[in-house]
Amino acid sequence: MANDPQYNKPDAPGIAMNFDNTVSLYQIVGAGESFDEAAAEAFSLLREAQEKYPDWPRVFYLDIEGHKGPQSGFDTDFFEFQQEFWFQTIAHFVTAFDTPMVGGLVNPNPQQNNVPDTLKVDLPNGNGTGNGTGNATGSSN
Repeated sequence: MANDPQYNKPDAPGIAMNFDNTVSLYQIVGAGESFDEAAAEAFSLLREAQEKYPDWPRVFYLDIEGHKGPQSGFDTDFFEFQQEFWFQTIAHFVTAFDTPMVGGLVNPNPQQNNVPDTLKVDLPNGNGTGNGTGNATGSSN
C-alpha cells in the first residue's frame, strides 16, 4: 500500500489549505459564464493563492457546467479554455490540476511562483466574447 497522500477536490469553490502544506484551488464555471469571466476567475484564484500561501504547491480543480458541444464534449470556447488557455496560462503556476477534458495531470516542471499581476485575454474578433482562438497572457506591473 502506497504512503502517498490522497488529494481530494474541495467541497466548495475557492482556496483551501491542505494537511500537507499544499493549497487546493477549486473553480466551477457556470453555464452562463463566458470565456473571459472564467479566465478572470481562474487567474484571480491563482493570484489569491500565491498571495495567501506564497510558493506553496498548488493543485487546481476545474469543473464546467453546461458549455456542451462537439469538441471533446465542449463548445468551442470551453474546449479552447481547457486546451489552449489552461496550458498556456494556468498550468505553469500549479503543481497539478484536474480539468473535465483532460482529467488529472501533474506538471512535469517545477511550479512557477512568479504569478503576473494582471491577465490580458486577446481575442481575434476584438469583442471580448471569446471564439476559441484567443491568446491569454499575464503581465507584471
